[in-house]
Amino acid sequence: MHITETVLRDAQQSLIATRMPFEDFEGILDEMDQAGYHSIECWGGATFDSCLRYLHEDPWERLRKIKSHMKNTKLQMLLRGQNLLGYHHYSDDTVRRFVRKSIENGMDIIRIFDALNDLRNIETAVDECLKAGGHAQGCICYTLSPIHNLEMFVSLGRQIEAMGCNSLCIKDMAGIMSPQECYDLVTALKQNIKIPVYVHTHATTGLGYMTYLKAAEAGADGIDCATSCMSGGTSQPATESMVYALQQMGFDCGVDAHELNRINEFFIPVKDKFSANGTFDPYVLSTKTDALIYQIPGGMLSNLVAQLKAQNAIDRLDEVLAETPRVRADMGYPPLVTPLSQMVGVQATVNVLLGGRYKSIGKEIKSYIRGEYGKAPGEVNPELAKQVLGDEQPMTGRFADTLEPEFPAAREHLGTHARSEEDVLSYIAFPQQAEQFFERREQTFTASYSFKEVK
Repeated sequence: MHITETVLRDAQQSLIATRMPFEDFEGILDEMDQAGYHSIECWGGATFDSCLRYLHEDPWERLRKIKSHMKNTKLQMLLRGQNLLGYHHYSDDTVRRFVRKSIENGMDIIRIFDALNDLRNIETAVDECLKAGGHAQGCICYTLSPIHNLEMFVSLGRQIEAMGCNSLCIKDMAGIMSPQECYDLVTALKQNIKIPVYVHTHATTGLGYMTYLKAAEAGADGIDCATSCMSGGTSQPATESMVYALQQMGFDCGVDAHELNRINEFFIPVKDKFSANGTFDPYVLSTKTDALIYQIPGGMLSNLVAQLKAQNAIDRLDEVLAETPRVRADMGYPPLVTPLSQMVGVQATVNVLLGGRYKSIGKEIKSYIRGEYGKAPGEVNPELAKQVLGDEQPMTGRFADTLEPEFPAAREHLGTHARSEEDVLSYIAFPQQAEQFFERREQTFTASYSFKEVK
């Protein structure tokens, strides 16, 4: 049973909104490399945005530094298909460059998903990953709705295998997959496809540990876990607990229990620091069975709490949670995973805080209804579609086919501010944050240079 450790990405994204700087975990990387993990998820998701926006780090340099410590362990990242690590679709030339540079800078396994399970939106990333020598892991975004069922998920699995993916991940971003549902789905996939099947879930609803045990019984090849002090709640089930249980069941997880203990001891004071400064809110650790209704994933919930606190509206959280599934139904039941989770969550928040539904509609929601994110799984509320589209029809083709190459113009715009192709890609993904980072970098370099001259 392969173990993927998530403390450097999804665990900290789900619990502390991705605020962990490199310096907080640099001292344990060599130990982590000796633990025997199948892979360490350390990049992608919200880490790229957070590095530029909050941590003042170059995300590419962060990846290279992590790689320099990993002699034995594969690095893994989460990529949003045609959305890359941002919140809208990018041109194919950008996707190909980004995927190739990710692998060149040290990435081994790229887990690639589309928020709508529209597999047209992962084809380019998968193709480039394979061409660049990386391991492409295609995803099924698991969700519950009147239109999602076992047959649909198995069909997606066959398509992912046919696309050439090296493995498949069942991505249960909200922790809503029950043990029986997981057993049935893993069993069905193992009967229909030949590539390895991995399972990703969260402990949000309290089902995660049981779901992983049933995944193992059904023949899953690996699971995602988080070191225990950063586990539970909106994060993943604890690595040590899962390994302990699985080994007694006869599974070889390949990890060193003593190393796992040392790794957890290292992260305890790191977590305490975020508890002390208020970044870590104990709310995200409590079991929320209501999530089986509103299906809000871990990272979305921690960010939602932070956003409502910033607006002095945390007392409206229950209203927002109740409005979220209504907005999702209006949009044709998209899986609540980035960027759709943020889009639905923001719209639900706006509906609540403005005291009326769809008094203001976000531009991303309008783009979704126009078909720019892909094909909606179900029917969009006709009244909402009419409000956005008027008499127009949503597009049916692949939106990326309408996009011109972005890289040449971005490189020309940045001029000498861009020191590398990676800098240009950072700018394309997050223009404002990247330019602010470049300015700070140049100011720091100038100040350092002047100090040396004076000295």
